[in-house]
Amino acid sequence: MDDPERYSNKDIEGKLKDWFSGFRRAVVAGIGNSLRKDDFVGVIVARYLKGRVPPSVYIIECETVPESFIELIVELDPSHVLIIDAAMLNLMPGASKFVSSKELQEQQAISTHALPLRLFCKYLAQTTDAKIALLVIQPEDTSFGEGLTQKLKSTAEQLAKLLSKTLSE
Repeated sequence: MDDPERYSNKDIEGKLKDWFSGFRRAVVAGIGNSLRKDDFVGVIVARYLKGRVPPSVYIIECETVPESFIELIVELDPSHVLIIDAAMLNLMPGASKFVSSKELQEQQAISTHALPLRLFCKYLAQTTDAKIALLVIQPEDTSFGEGLTQKLKSTAEQLAKLLSKTLSE
């Protein structure tokens, strides 16, 4: 198991600040299944961000079908696309990791969804000039049911605050 301290909010904050530096228009896409508990964390982070980011940041709740939003994302012509999703990282529940599109191409499938995010990101990279990255979060419980565990709810709130701060600077 990776060292959870390696993926602290401080580390994530620095990577996000560097990555978003100079953005002109951004899309933040939350992915997740509302019927699989913590798998819904990406959508919850996106919901927390609504009304807390500048008008140049578009929030999209993709749920389990990010491919349905490709046309919209292309039309928005973003400089940056950040995808937020639950992923099996073999870390402590709630630990998060920033993954650039380059790193994503080198990794195995990490998402819990049918369409591998690697393919989704590859298509976006071919159809936009945007920088693309993932913010992935280790779930605690993805069994059938609704609502995040307390740990993931806390993580979602912290990440939303961090993103709001980063995107508003």
